[in-house]
Order: sequence, then structure tokens, then C-alpha cells
Amino acid sequence: MLKLSRFADYSIVLLTQMASRPPLLMQAPELALLTGLSVPTVAKTMKSLAQAGLVQSRRGTKGGYALSRDPSNIPVTEIIAAVDGPIALTECTVDAGFDCEIEALCPTRTNWRKINEAVIAALDGISLADMAPQKAPRISYKFQIKEFVEN
Repeated sequence: MLKLSRFADYSIVLLTQMASRPPLLMQAPELALLTGLSVPTVAKTMKSLAQAGLVQSRRGTKGGYALSRDPSNIPVTEIIAAVDGPIALTECTVDAGFDCEIEALCPTRTNWRKINEAVIAALDGISLADMAPQKAPRISYKFQIKEFVEN
């Protein structure tokens, strides 16, 4: 079974919420409320996404997170790789230097690479904009969302 980690799934959920409300600066509690995730989970996930350059973060009481670029320019592969590392169906498709015990006898290594490349190409063709709902549902909550303005 090909399966993403929980944090890769959470990352996509969080970023799709942000993509449906551009160009807003959103705080972790707001994102937690919108997604049903805990604030610590949101904060941890957003930190990873900021380190990968997918979101910009601003500290302070008027701080929060904003997408670093247009959602149509953020492929799903980049989101997954930011949290889970390289996308690979088998260990030998991740690193050419991987030392496999049965490499000399393995007739499938080339085919696994072809399959892995096809999966990556398919995910590369799907952007964050494709994943985001066209119109975000209106949710009433106590936080105010501030417009993100770069300094």
C-alpha cells in the first residue's frame, strides 16, 4: 500500500485551507479551528513547511503564516517531500547509492524506477490550487484574519 504520513496529509489539508483564502496571514489557532487539528500539530507542521519554503512565517501578536507563492505553482510532490522526504516506492528508487543485498540478482530495479517516476510525474501535475476548494466555507470564529503584507 502506498501511503502518505499523517503529517504529509495534514500539510496538504492546512495548505489547501490557506490556498482558498489568499493572500491572508493566518495564525496556528485559526488553522486549527478550520481544520480540526490541534494547535501543537498545526504549529509543528507549519514549522516544517516554513523550513521548506512553502510558507512564510511572521512572529509576534500580528504574526502568522502565508503561502510563499501562488498555489498553482506549488506541486503536491513538493508538499509531500517537505514533510516525508523524497517520494519513493522502494528503497532503491530513493538513492542511487543504496546498497541492496540482492541488487545483482534483481530484475525489477529498473521497472521500480519507471513506476516511481510515473507516480512522481502524476503528483507533479497536481498543484495546491487543484487540491484547494474553489470557495472556502464561511466559518465564524473569534480570530481575525489579517491581510499579509510583505515588508
